[in-house]
Amino acid sequence: MASPAKEPGFQFQDPDVSEVERVGSLDAIESPPQADAKEDETEQAGTKKIEAITSSWSKWGLIVAYISLMLMANSTSLEVQVTSIMTPYATSAYSAHSLVSTISVIQGVVNSVIKPPMSKVADVFGRLESFSLAIFLYTIGYIQQAASTNVQTFASAQIFYSAGSQGLQILQQIFAADTTDLLNRALFSTIFDIPFLWTVWAGSPIAQRILPDWRWGYGVWAIVLPVLSAPLLLTLFLNQRKARRAGLLPVSPYQGKTVFQVVKSLWFDLDFFGLLLLAAAISLILLPLTLAPRASGGWTNGSMIAMLVIGGVCLFVFPFWERSSRLAPKAFFPKELFQNRTVLAGLAIGFFYFMAFYLSVFPYFYSYLLIVQNKSITSAGHITQTFSFTSTLSSLAVSFLIKYTAHYKYFITLGACIYLTGMGLMYRYRTYGAPTSTLVACQIAIGIGGGLLNVPAQLGVQASASHQQVAAATAIFLTIVEIGGACGSAISGAIWSSNMTQGVKGKVIGGDIDETRRGEREGTEAVVSATPRNQGFLFRWFKKA
Repeated sequence: MASPAKEPGFQFQDPDVSEVERVGSLDAIESPPQADAKEDETEQAGTKKIEAITSSWSKWGLIVAYISLMLMANSTSLEVQVTSIMTPYATSAYSAHSLVSTISVIQGVVNSVIKPPMSKVADVFGRLESFSLAIFLYTIGYIQQAASTNVQTFASAQIFYSAGSQGLQILQQIFAADTTDLLNRALFSTIFDIPFLWTVWAGSPIAQRILPDWRWGYGVWAIVLPVLSAPLLLTLFLNQRKARRAGLLPVSPYQGKTVFQVVKSLWFDLDFFGLLLLAAAISLILLPLTLAPRASGGWTNGSMIAMLVIGGVCLFVFPFWERSSRLAPKAFFPKELFQNRTVLAGLAIGFFYFMAFYLSVFPYFYSYLLIVQNKSITSAGHITQTFSFTSTLSSLAVSFLIKYTAHYKYFITLGACIYLTGMGLMYRYRTYGAPTSTLVACQIAIGIGGGLLNVPAQLGVQASASHQQVAAATAIFLTIVEIGGACGSAISGAIWSSNMTQGVKGKVIGGDIDETRRGEREGTEAVVSATPRNQGFLFRWFKKA
Protein backbone atom coordinates (compact mmCIF):
# COMPACT_ATOMS: atom_id res chain seq x y z
CA MET A 1 0.00 0.00 0.00
CA ALA A 2 1.31 3.43 -0.86
CA SER A 3 2.21 5.75 1.98
CA PRO A 4 -0.28 8.55 2.66
CA ALA A 5 2.06 11.20 1.34
CA LYS A 6 4.25 11.01 -1.73
CA GLU A 7 7.20 12.25 0.33
CA PRO A 8 7.79 13.87 3.74
CA GLY A 9 7.37 17.37 2.32
CA PHE A 10 4.13 16.64 0.49
CA GLN A 11 1.59 19.43 0.17
CA PHE A 12 -1.95 19.38 -1.17
CA GLN A 13 -2.03 19.75 -4.96
CA ASP A 14 -4.90 21.68 -6.46
CA PRO A 15 -6.30 19.78 -9.47
CA ASP A 16 -6.65 20.96 -13.02
CA VAL A 17 -10.43 21.21 -12.70
CA SER A 18 -11.21 21.59 -16.40
CA GLU A 19 -9.27 18.44 -17.28
CA VAL A 20 -10.83 16.44 -14.46
CA GLU A 21 -14.29 17.55 -15.61
CA ARG A 22 -13.59 16.77 -19.26
CA VAL A 23 -12.37 13.19 -19.05
CA GLY A 24 -12.88 12.12 -15.45
CA SER A 25 -9.14 11.50 -15.20
CA LEU A 26 -6.92 12.27 -12.24
CA ASP A 27 -3.66 12.33 -14.19
CA ALA A 28 -3.96 16.06 -14.59
CA ILE A 29 -3.02 16.73 -10.99
CA GLU A 30 0.29 14.90 -10.98
CA SER A 31 2.25 18.11 -11.54
CA PRO A 32 1.84 20.82 -8.91
CA PRO A 33 0.25 23.94 -10.36
CA GLN A 34 1.82 27.33 -10.20
CA ALA A 35 1.06 29.26 -7.05
CA ASP A 36 -2.06 31.31 -7.38
CA ALA A 37 -1.88 34.65 -5.57
CA LYS A 38 -5.65 34.97 -5.50
CA GLU A 39 -5.97 31.53 -3.92
CA ASP A 40 -3.44 32.52 -1.24
CA GLU A 41 -5.52 35.57 -0.41
CA THR A 42 -8.74 33.58 -0.01
CA GLU A 43 -7.22 30.73 2.01
CA GLN A 44 -8.23 30.88 5.65
CA ALA A 45 -5.99 30.47 8.69
CA GLY A 46 -6.87 26.83 9.38
CA THR A 47 -6.15 25.83 5.78
CA LYS A 48 -2.80 27.64 5.78
CA LYS A 49 -1.98 26.03 9.12
CA ILE A 50 -2.48 22.45 7.86
CA GLU A 51 -0.45 23.23 4.73
CA ALA A 52 2.39 24.41 6.97
CA ILE A 53 2.06 21.29 9.13
CA THR A 54 2.08 18.86 6.17
CA SER A 55 5.13 20.59 4.70
CA SER A 56 7.11 19.65 7.82
CA TRP A 57 5.47 16.29 8.51
CA SER A 58 7.62 13.17 8.61
CA LYS A 59 6.62 9.79 7.22
CA TRP A 60 6.42 8.29 10.72
CA GLY A 61 4.31 11.20 11.91
CA LEU A 62 1.73 10.43 9.24
CA ILE A 63 1.83 6.72 10.04
CA VAL A 64 1.13 7.41 13.72
CA ALA A 65 -1.72 9.78 12.79
CA TYR A 66 -3.35 7.22 10.48
CA ILE A 67 -2.97 4.40 13.01
CA SER A 68 -4.73 6.57 15.58
CA LEU A 69 -7.47 7.44 13.08
CA MET A 70 -7.98 3.76 12.25
CA LEU A 71 -8.25 2.85 15.93
CA MET A 72 -10.78 5.65 16.36
CA ALA A 73 -12.72 4.39 13.33
CA ASN A 74 -12.85 0.89 14.84
CA SER A 75 -14.07 2.34 18.13
CA THR A 76 -16.80 4.53 16.64
CA SER A 77 -17.96 1.79 14.26
CA LEU A 78 -18.28 -0.75 17.07
CA GLU A 79 -19.90 1.85 19.31
CA VAL A 80 -22.66 2.47 16.76
CA GLN A 81 -23.42 -1.25 16.48
CA VAL A 82 -23.53 -1.71 20.26
CA THR A 83 -25.42 1.40 21.37
CA SER A 84 -28.07 1.11 18.65
CA ILE A 85 -29.16 -2.12 20.35
CA MET A 86 -29.02 -0.63 23.86
CA THR A 87 -31.05 2.53 23.18
CA PRO A 88 -34.49 0.84 23.45
CA TYR A 89 -33.45 -0.72 26.77
CA ALA A 90 -32.10 2.58 28.09
CA THR A 91 -35.30 4.47 27.29
CA SER A 92 -37.42 1.62 28.66
CA ALA A 93 -35.54 2.00 31.96
CA TYR A 94 -37.19 5.41 32.19
CA SER A 95 -40.58 3.98 31.09
CA ALA A 96 -40.39 6.13 27.97
CA HIS A 97 -39.68 3.80 25.06
CA SER A 98 -41.83 5.93 22.77
CA LEU A 99 -39.04 8.52 22.81
CA VAL A 100 -36.85 6.20 20.73
CA SER A 101 -38.33 7.78 17.60
CA THR A 102 -37.74 11.27 19.03
CA ILE A 103 -34.11 10.40 19.70
CA SER A 104 -33.81 9.13 16.13
CA VAL A 105 -35.19 12.44 14.83
CA ILE A 106 -32.75 14.45 16.97
CA GLN A 107 -29.82 12.40 15.71
CA GLY A 108 -30.96 12.65 12.10
CA VAL A 109 -31.26 16.44 12.18
CA VAL A 110 -27.95 16.99 14.00
CA ASN A 111 -26.22 14.51 11.67
CA SER A 112 -27.37 16.54 8.69
CA VAL A 113 -26.59 20.05 9.93
CA ILE A 114 -23.30 19.59 11.82
CA LYS A 115 -20.95 18.74 8.94
CA PRO A 116 -20.88 22.19 7.27
CA PRO A 117 -20.11 24.17 10.46
CA MET A 118 -17.52 21.62 11.59
CA SER A 119 -15.72 21.83 8.24
CA LYS A 120 -15.79 25.63 8.48
CA VAL A 121 -14.29 25.48 11.99
CA ALA A 122 -11.51 23.30 10.55
CA ASP A 123 -10.82 25.89 7.84
CA VAL A 124 -10.85 28.88 10.20
CA PHE A 125 -9.12 27.53 13.33
CA GLY A 126 -7.29 24.39 12.18
CA ARG A 127 -7.47 20.60 12.16
CA LEU A 128 -6.08 20.12 15.68
CA GLU A 129 -8.65 22.50 17.13
CA SER A 130 -11.57 20.99 15.21
CA PHE A 131 -10.61 17.39 16.08
CA SER A 132 -10.34 18.41 19.74
CA LEU A 133 -13.78 20.03 19.61
CA ALA A 134 -15.39 16.97 17.99
CA ILE A 135 -13.83 14.56 20.50
CA PHE A 136 -14.89 16.84 23.38
CA LEU A 137 -18.52 16.92 22.18
CA TYR A 138 -18.52 13.14 21.62
CA THR A 139 -17.16 12.50 25.12
CA ILE A 140 -19.59 14.90 26.79
CA GLY A 141 -22.48 13.20 24.97
CA TYR A 142 -21.58 9.75 26.25
CA ILE A 143 -20.85 10.92 29.78
CA GLN A 144 -24.26 12.58 29.84
CA GLN A 145 -25.98 9.43 28.54
CA ALA A 146 -24.21 7.20 31.05
CA ALA A 147 -24.95 9.50 33.99
CA SER A 148 -28.49 10.49 32.98
CA THR A 149 -31.18 10.21 35.64
CA ASN A 150 -34.17 10.90 33.38
CA VAL A 151 -35.09 10.47 29.75
CA GLN A 152 -34.91 14.20 29.03
CA THR A 153 -31.21 14.26 29.93
CA PHE A 154 -30.64 11.09 27.92
CA ALA A 155 -32.37 12.54 24.86
CA SER A 156 -30.59 15.91 25.03
CA ALA A 157 -27.24 14.09 25.17
CA GLN A 158 -27.86 13.00 21.57
CA ILE A 159 -27.14 16.57 20.45
CA PHE A 160 -23.59 16.48 21.83
CA TYR A 161 -22.99 12.88 20.78
CA SER A 162 -24.26 13.34 17.22
CA ALA A 163 -22.34 16.60 16.80
CA GLY A 164 -19.14 14.91 17.94
CA SER A 165 -19.51 11.68 15.97
CA GLN A 166 -20.50 13.40 12.73
CA GLY A 167 -17.77 15.97 13.26
CA LEU A 168 -15.24 13.15 13.47
CA GLN A 169 -16.62 11.61 10.29
CA ILE A 170 -16.22 14.77 8.22
CA LEU A 171 -12.81 15.57 9.76
CA GLN A 172 -11.51 12.11 8.86
CA GLN A 173 -12.38 12.80 5.22
CA ILE A 174 -10.84 16.29 5.37
CA PHE A 175 -7.66 14.89 6.92
CA ALA A 176 -7.41 12.31 4.14
CA ALA A 177 -7.79 15.13 1.59
CA ASP A 178 -5.10 17.16 3.38
CA THR A 179 -2.49 14.41 3.42
CA THR A 180 -2.94 12.58 0.10
CA ASP A 181 -2.96 13.37 -3.58
CA LEU A 182 -6.04 12.56 -5.65
CA LEU A 183 -4.76 9.18 -6.85
CA ASN A 184 -4.46 7.96 -3.25
CA ARG A 185 -7.32 9.95 -1.74
CA ALA A 186 -10.13 7.52 -2.56
CA LEU A 187 -8.17 4.71 -0.92
CA PHE A 188 -7.33 6.63 2.24
CA SER A 189 -10.86 8.01 2.52
CA THR A 190 -12.24 4.48 2.35
CA ILE A 191 -9.97 2.81 4.92
CA PHE A 192 -12.08 4.37 7.68
CA ASP A 193 -14.94 2.08 6.55
CA ILE A 194 -12.89 -1.12 6.97
CA PRO A 195 -14.06 -1.67 10.59
CA PHE A 196 -17.60 -2.28 9.29
CA LEU A 197 -16.34 -5.59 7.89
CA TRP A 198 -16.26 -6.99 11.42
CA THR A 199 -18.28 -4.67 13.66
CA VAL A 200 -21.58 -5.43 11.90
CA TRP A 201 -21.22 -9.00 13.14
CA ALA A 202 -19.60 -8.29 16.53
CA GLY A 203 -21.87 -5.51 17.79
CA SER A 204 -24.85 -7.64 18.75
CA PRO A 205 -22.99 -10.25 20.88
CA ILE A 206 -21.10 -7.49 22.72
CA ALA A 207 -24.31 -5.56 23.36
CA GLN A 208 -25.94 -8.67 24.83
CA ARG A 209 -23.12 -8.95 27.38
CA ILE A 210 -23.29 -5.26 28.35
CA LEU A 211 -27.09 -4.96 28.59
CA PRO A 212 -27.37 -5.90 32.31
CA ASP A 213 -25.31 -2.78 33.09
CA TRP A 214 -26.28 -0.64 30.11
CA ARG A 215 -24.87 2.60 31.56
CA TRP A 216 -21.35 1.25 31.16
CA GLY A 217 -22.28 0.43 27.58
CA TYR A 218 -22.34 4.19 27.01
CA GLY A 219 -19.74 5.35 29.51
CA VAL A 220 -16.95 3.10 28.21
CA TRP A 221 -16.81 5.02 24.91
CA ALA A 222 -16.17 8.27 26.79
CA ILE A 223 -12.92 6.64 27.94
CA VAL A 224 -11.94 4.63 24.87
CA LEU A 225 -12.17 7.34 22.19
CA PRO A 226 -10.10 10.04 23.97
CA VAL A 227 -7.38 7.45 24.67
CA LEU A 228 -7.29 6.26 21.05
CA SER A 229 -7.30 9.85 19.74
CA ALA A 230 -4.32 10.92 21.89
CA PRO A 231 -1.63 9.89 19.32
CA LEU A 232 -3.41 11.85 16.55
CA LEU A 233 -3.81 14.99 18.66
CA LEU A 234 -0.24 14.75 19.95
CA THR A 235 1.14 14.33 16.43
CA LEU A 236 -0.84 17.32 15.16
CA PHE A 237 0.34 19.41 18.12
CA LEU A 238 4.02 18.48 17.76
CA ASN A 239 4.08 19.09 14.01
CA GLN A 240 2.23 22.37 14.46
CA ARG A 241 4.88 23.44 16.97
CA LYS A 242 7.62 22.33 14.55
CA ALA A 243 6.06 24.41 11.77
CA ARG A 244 5.80 27.42 14.11
CA ARG A 245 9.47 27.19 15.05
CA ALA A 246 10.37 26.99 11.36
CA GLY A 247 8.38 30.17 10.72
CA LEU A 248 5.89 28.38 8.46
CA LEU A 249 2.71 29.06 10.44
CA PRO A 250 0.75 32.14 9.41
CA VAL A 251 0.21 34.95 11.90
CA SER A 252 -3.19 34.73 13.56
CA PRO A 253 -5.62 37.03 11.72
CA TYR A 254 -7.13 37.98 15.10
CA GLN A 255 -3.88 39.11 16.69
CA GLY A 256 -3.96 42.70 17.92
CA LYS A 257 -7.70 43.15 17.31
CA THR A 258 -10.32 44.32 19.78
CA VAL A 259 -13.09 42.00 20.95
CA PHE A 260 -15.56 43.68 18.58
CA GLN A 261 -13.15 43.32 15.65
CA VAL A 262 -12.59 39.64 16.46
CA VAL A 263 -16.34 38.99 16.61
CA LYS A 264 -16.82 40.83 13.31
CA SER A 265 -14.00 38.88 11.66
CA LEU A 266 -15.37 35.56 12.94
CA TRP A 267 -18.84 36.47 11.62
CA PHE A 268 -17.44 36.67 8.09
CA ASP A 269 -14.71 34.01 8.43
CA LEU A 270 -17.19 31.40 9.67
CA ASP A 271 -19.89 32.62 7.28
CA PHE A 272 -22.11 32.50 10.34
CA PHE A 273 -25.34 33.64 8.72
CA GLY A 274 -24.81 31.41 5.68
CA LEU A 275 -24.35 28.36 7.91
CA LEU A 276 -27.39 29.43 9.94
CA LEU A 277 -29.48 29.59 6.76
CA LEU A 278 -28.28 26.15 5.68
CA ALA A 279 -28.86 24.61 9.12
CA ALA A 280 -32.35 26.14 9.32
CA ALA A 281 -33.22 24.93 5.81
CA ILE A 282 -32.05 21.37 6.48
CA SER A 283 -33.68 21.16 9.93
CA LEU A 284 -37.02 22.64 8.89
CA ILE A 285 -37.24 20.41 5.81
CA LEU A 286 -36.14 17.19 7.51
CA LEU A 287 -38.24 17.56 10.67
CA PRO A 288 -41.59 17.41 8.84
CA LEU A 289 -40.38 14.41 6.83
CA THR A 290 -39.77 12.49 10.05
CA LEU A 291 -42.54 13.93 12.25
CA ALA A 292 -45.48 14.20 9.82
CA PRO A 293 -46.43 10.47 9.88
CA ARG A 294 -46.97 10.73 13.66
CA ALA A 295 -48.36 14.28 13.80
CA SER A 296 -52.05 15.01 14.25
CA GLY A 297 -53.51 15.41 10.77
CA GLY A 298 -50.29 14.26 9.10
CA TRP A 299 -49.22 16.52 6.26
CA THR A 300 -52.24 18.79 6.79
CA ASN A 301 -50.90 19.79 10.22
CA GLY A 302 -50.20 23.53 10.25
CA SER A 303 -46.85 23.13 11.99
CA MET A 304 -45.61 20.73 9.30
CA ILE A 305 -46.62 23.12 6.52
CA ALA A 306 -45.05 26.12 8.28
CA MET A 307 -41.73 24.32 8.79
CA LEU A 308 -41.60 23.22 5.15
CA VAL A 309 -42.37 26.72 3.88
CA ILE A 310 -39.81 28.44 6.11
CA GLY A 311 -37.23 25.75 5.35
CA GLY A 312 -37.86 26.14 1.63
CA VAL A 313 -37.42 29.92 1.87
CA CYS A 314 -34.11 29.49 3.75
CA LEU A 315 -32.92 27.01 1.14
CA PHE A 316 -33.90 29.42 -1.66
CA VAL A 317 -32.08 32.36 -0.02
CA PHE A 318 -28.92 30.36 0.80
CA PRO A 319 -27.29 30.33 -2.69
CA PHE A 320 -27.94 34.05 -3.18
CA TRP A 321 -26.29 34.81 0.15
CA GLU A 322 -23.31 32.59 -0.66
CA ARG A 323 -22.80 34.20 -4.08
CA SER A 324 -22.63 37.73 -2.63
CA SER A 325 -19.00 38.76 -2.14
CA ARG A 326 -20.14 41.62 0.10
CA LEU A 327 -22.39 39.59 2.41
CA ALA A 328 -20.29 36.41 2.39
CA PRO A 329 -16.66 37.27 1.53
CA LYS A 330 -15.55 33.91 2.98
CA ALA A 331 -18.53 31.88 1.76
CA PHE A 332 -18.85 28.30 2.96
CA PHE A 333 -20.08 27.20 -0.49
CA PRO A 334 -18.33 29.54 -2.95
CA LYS A 335 -19.86 30.35 -6.31
CA GLU A 336 -17.17 28.36 -8.15
CA LEU A 337 -18.68 25.17 -6.72
CA PHE A 338 -22.23 26.28 -7.57
CA GLN A 339 -21.15 26.65 -11.21
CA ASN A 340 -19.15 23.42 -11.43
CA ARG A 341 -20.94 20.67 -13.35
CA THR A 342 -18.90 17.87 -11.79
CA VAL A 343 -19.75 19.07 -8.28
CA LEU A 344 -23.46 19.37 -9.08
CA ALA A 345 -23.51 15.95 -10.76
CA GLY A 346 -21.72 14.37 -7.80
CA LEU A 347 -24.20 15.91 -5.37
CA ALA A 348 -27.13 14.62 -7.45
CA ILE A 349 -25.62 11.11 -7.54
CA GLY A 350 -25.12 11.11 -3.77
CA PHE A 351 -28.66 12.36 -3.14
CA PHE A 352 -30.46 9.83 -5.33
CA TYR A 353 -28.15 6.97 -4.34
CA PHE A 354 -29.08 7.33 -0.68
CA MET A 355 -32.70 8.22 -1.37
CA ALA A 356 -33.12 4.99 -3.36
CA PHE A 357 -31.46 2.96 -0.60
CA TYR A 358 -33.63 4.39 2.19
CA LEU A 359 -36.69 4.10 -0.01
CA SER A 360 -36.13 0.44 -0.94
CA VAL A 361 -33.91 -1.20 1.68
CA PHE A 362 -33.66 0.68 4.95
CA PRO A 363 -35.44 0.75 7.38
CA TYR A 364 -38.37 -1.50 6.33
CA PHE A 365 -36.54 -4.30 4.55
CA TYR A 366 -35.80 -5.86 7.96
CA SER A 367 -39.52 -5.77 8.89
CA TYR A 368 -40.39 -7.19 5.47
CA LEU A 369 -38.07 -10.14 6.06
CA LEU A 370 -39.58 -10.85 9.48
CA ILE A 371 -43.24 -10.47 8.54
CA VAL A 372 -43.47 -11.42 4.88
CA GLN A 373 -40.61 -13.89 4.43
CA ASN A 374 -40.97 -15.31 7.97
CA LYS A 375 -37.23 -15.08 8.66
CA SER A 376 -35.78 -15.41 12.13
CA ILE A 377 -34.38 -12.32 13.81
CA THR A 378 -30.82 -13.60 13.29
CA SER A 379 -31.40 -14.47 9.64
CA ALA A 380 -33.09 -11.14 8.88
CA GLY A 381 -30.24 -9.30 10.59
CA HIS A 382 -27.60 -11.12 8.55
CA ILE A 383 -29.42 -10.45 5.27
CA THR A 384 -29.77 -6.72 5.98
CA GLN A 385 -26.11 -6.49 7.06
CA THR A 386 -25.02 -7.92 3.72
CA PHE A 387 -25.21 -4.44 2.18
CA SER A 388 -22.78 -2.86 4.68
CA PHE A 389 -20.33 -5.73 4.23
CA THR A 390 -20.35 -5.83 0.42
CA SER A 391 -20.42 -2.04 -0.03
CA THR A 392 -17.31 -1.73 2.15
CA LEU A 393 -15.48 -4.37 0.09
CA SER A 394 -16.64 -2.67 -3.11
CA SER A 395 -15.46 0.73 -1.85
CA LEU A 396 -12.01 -0.65 -1.11
CA ALA A 397 -11.80 -2.37 -4.49
CA VAL A 398 -12.79 0.73 -6.46
CA SER A 399 -10.33 2.82 -4.44
CA PHE A 400 -7.47 0.61 -5.61
CA LEU A 401 -8.79 0.67 -9.18
CA ILE A 402 -8.93 4.47 -9.16
CA LYS A 403 -5.37 4.61 -7.85
CA TYR A 404 -4.01 2.43 -10.64
CA THR A 405 -6.20 3.64 -13.53
CA ALA A 406 -6.44 7.36 -12.61
CA HIS A 407 -10.08 7.36 -13.76
CA TYR A 408 -13.29 7.50 -11.75
CA LYS A 409 -16.23 8.24 -14.07
CA TYR A 410 -16.23 4.76 -15.60
CA PHE A 411 -16.80 3.26 -12.15
CA ILE A 412 -19.72 5.61 -11.46
CA THR A 413 -21.42 4.37 -14.63
CA LEU A 414 -20.72 0.72 -13.79
CA GLY A 415 -21.87 1.23 -10.21
CA ALA A 416 -25.13 2.85 -11.31
CA CYS A 417 -25.90 -0.10 -13.60
CA ILE A 418 -25.20 -2.71 -10.89
CA TYR A 419 -27.07 -0.70 -8.24
CA LEU A 420 -30.17 -0.31 -10.40
CA THR A 421 -30.00 -4.00 -11.34
CA GLY A 422 -30.03 -4.91 -7.65
CA MET A 423 -33.00 -2.62 -7.03
CA GLY A 424 -34.82 -4.10 -10.01
CA LEU A 425 -34.23 -7.63 -8.75
CA MET A 426 -35.60 -6.63 -5.34
CA TYR A 427 -38.77 -5.47 -7.07
CA ARG A 428 -38.94 -8.63 -9.17
CA TYR A 429 -38.53 -10.94 -6.17
CA ARG A 430 -40.57 -8.94 -3.65
CA THR A 431 -43.28 -11.61 -3.54
CA TYR A 432 -43.92 -13.95 -0.65
CA GLY A 433 -41.68 -17.03 -0.58
CA ALA A 434 -38.72 -15.58 -2.51
CA PRO A 435 -35.61 -17.76 -2.03
CA THR A 436 -33.16 -16.57 0.62
CA SER A 437 -30.29 -16.87 -1.85
CA THR A 438 -32.08 -14.46 -4.19
CA LEU A 439 -32.67 -11.93 -1.41
CA VAL A 440 -28.99 -12.10 -0.43
CA ALA A 441 -27.91 -11.77 -4.08
CA CYS A 442 -30.00 -8.60 -4.40
CA GLN A 443 -28.27 -7.09 -1.36
CA ILE A 444 -24.86 -8.07 -2.72
CA ALA A 445 -25.62 -6.35 -6.04
CA ILE A 446 -26.88 -3.22 -4.28
CA GLY A 447 -23.81 -3.20 -2.01
CA ILE A 448 -21.36 -3.59 -4.89
CA GLY A 449 -23.11 -0.90 -6.92
CA GLY A 450 -23.29 1.42 -3.91
CA GLY A 451 -19.56 1.18 -3.27
CA LEU A 452 -18.78 1.83 -6.94
CA LEU A 453 -21.07 4.88 -6.87
CA ASN A 454 -20.30 6.59 -3.59
CA VAL A 455 -16.50 6.66 -3.50
CA PRO A 456 -15.91 7.97 -7.06
CA ALA A 457 -18.74 10.52 -6.70
CA GLN A 458 -17.18 11.98 -3.56
CA LEU A 459 -13.74 11.95 -5.17
CA GLY A 460 -15.07 13.77 -8.23
CA VAL A 461 -16.53 16.50 -6.02
CA GLN A 462 -13.24 16.85 -4.13
CA ALA A 463 -11.21 16.81 -7.35
CA SER A 464 -13.10 19.85 -8.58
CA ALA A 465 -12.27 21.93 -5.50
CA SER A 466 -9.17 23.83 -4.42
CA HIS A 467 -7.61 23.09 -1.04
CA GLN A 468 -9.53 25.97 0.54
CA GLN A 469 -12.77 24.60 -0.92
CA VAL A 470 -12.23 20.87 -0.37
CA ALA A 471 -13.58 20.86 3.20
CA ALA A 472 -16.75 22.65 2.11
CA ALA A 473 -17.15 20.40 -0.94
CA THR A 474 -16.79 17.26 1.20
CA ALA A 475 -19.20 18.57 3.85
CA ILE A 476 -21.82 19.53 1.27
CA PHE A 477 -21.56 16.11 -0.40
CA LEU A 478 -22.02 14.22 2.88
CA THR A 479 -24.85 16.55 3.91
CA ILE A 480 -26.69 16.06 0.62
CA VAL A 481 -26.30 12.31 1.08
CA GLU A 482 -27.94 12.59 4.54
CA ILE A 483 -30.80 14.64 3.10
CA GLY A 484 -31.34 12.07 0.35
CA GLY A 485 -31.56 9.34 2.96
CA ALA A 486 -34.09 11.35 4.99
CA CYS A 487 -36.27 11.92 1.92
CA GLY A 488 -36.17 8.24 0.99
CA SER A 489 -36.98 7.22 4.55
CA ALA A 490 -39.97 9.57 4.66
CA ILE A 491 -41.33 8.19 1.38
CA SER A 492 -40.85 4.57 2.44
CA GLY A 493 -42.51 5.29 5.78
CA ALA A 494 -45.54 6.78 4.07
CA ILE A 495 -45.81 3.81 1.69
CA TRP A 496 -45.44 1.28 4.51
CA SER A 497 -48.00 3.01 6.73
CA SER A 498 -50.65 3.67 4.10
CA ASN A 499 -50.26 0.57 1.95
CA MET A 500 -48.67 -2.42 3.64
CA THR A 501 -49.84 -1.83 7.21
CA GLN A 502 -53.42 -0.90 6.37
CA GLY A 503 -53.68 -3.71 3.84
CA VAL A 504 -52.56 -6.33 6.33
CA LYS A 505 -54.76 -4.97 9.13
CA GLY A 506 -57.75 -5.01 6.84
CA LYS A 507 -57.31 -8.60 5.70
CA VAL A 508 -55.76 -10.57 8.54
CA ILE A 509 -58.27 -11.82 11.10
CA GLY A 510 -57.62 -11.19 14.80
CA GLY A 511 -57.04 -14.84 15.60
CA ASP A 512 -54.08 -14.86 13.25
CA ILE A 513 -52.31 -11.89 14.81
CA ASP A 514 -49.82 -12.12 17.66
CA GLU A 515 -50.07 -9.14 20.00
CA THR A 516 -46.51 -8.48 21.10
CA ARG A 517 -46.19 -6.38 24.22
CA ARG A 518 -43.16 -4.13 24.18
CA GLY A 519 -42.87 -3.22 27.86
CA GLU A 520 -43.52 0.45 28.42
CA ARG A 521 -43.03 1.13 24.74
CA GLU A 522 -45.43 2.36 22.10
CA GLY A 523 -48.36 0.26 23.32
CA THR A 524 -48.77 -2.93 21.31
CA GLU A 525 -47.77 -3.73 17.79
CA ALA A 526 -49.51 -6.32 15.64
CA VAL A 527 -47.10 -8.82 14.16
CA VAL A 528 -48.43 -11.22 11.54
CA SER A 529 -47.84 -14.79 12.59
CA ALA A 530 -46.82 -17.54 10.22
CA THR A 531 -50.11 -19.45 10.34
CA PRO A 532 -51.43 -21.12 7.18
CA ARG A 533 -54.22 -18.51 6.95
CA ASN A 534 -51.77 -15.61 7.09
CA GLN A 535 -49.31 -17.30 4.74
CA GLY A 536 -52.08 -17.69 2.20
CA PHE A 537 -53.08 -14.05 2.53
CA LEU A 538 -49.49 -12.81 2.30
CA PHE A 539 -48.94 -14.94 -0.78
CA ARG A 540 -51.93 -13.31 -2.49
CA TRP A 541 -51.06 -9.83 -1.21
CA PHE A 542 -47.45 -9.82 -2.39
CA LYS A 543 -48.19 -11.71 -5.57
CA LYS A 544 -50.43 -8.88 -6.72
CA ALA A 545 -48.19 -6.16 -5.24
